[in-house]
Amino acid sequence: MRIPIAREGYPFILVFLLITIIIFNLTEIWPIRAAFVLWEIFVIAFFRDPERVIPSGNESIVSPADGLIIKIEQVWESRLLEADALKISIFMNVFNVHVNRAPAACKVVKILYNPGKFVSANLDKASLENEQNAVLGESQLGHKFVFNQIAGLIARRIVCRVKEGARLTKGERFGMIRFGSRVDVYLPPGSRVSVKLGDKVRAGSSIIAYWH
Repeated sequence: MRIPIAREGYPFILVFLLITIIIFNLTEIWPIRAAFVLWEIFVIAFFRDPERVIPSGNESIVSPADGLIIKIEQVWESRLLEADALKISIFMNVFNVHVNRAPAACKVVKILYNPGKFVSANLDKASLENEQNAVLGESQLGHKFVFNQIAGLIARRIVCRVKEGARLTKGERFGMIRFGSRVDVYLPPGSRVSVKLGDKVRAGSSIIAYWH
């Protein structure tokens, strides 16, 4: 059976476990011990990676992240699509599952990584200024779309597990962002949105839109 922890989390979990064991040997003060135990529990919870039921069919587009829908708007996507697009933004707080999943079955056409700042991920300028990793995908129906991992105020590491030319199934894990972040999805104009601002979504299982 697969352990429901993202592999990127094992070093953090083991390091904090070692620190906790050392603290238990150095002090008998229970509030201090409890603080380190709670921190270890938080780290384990942050890197949890539960299985999800992925909706079938090629028409639906699923959320790439757990979190809150904070933006739905028509924009010009200038980096990869160079076209009008429907943008859906999902904000992840530190308590959400942070493993990211492919919104649709696709071929990875291009990956564009940009180092940047670390402003709060729920701000509009995060899409322009923050560290981010954008993936251009082409769906099985021929639609080109972008899913963009954006680091947040606390996040300092974006993980992308795939390379250009790879093929992803809908809902397949492709990466994660450590400690607070956001994912933007850019879809073709006319895509039918099935969520609204303030909705809570789950990566891989919540349908956020349908192809036009």
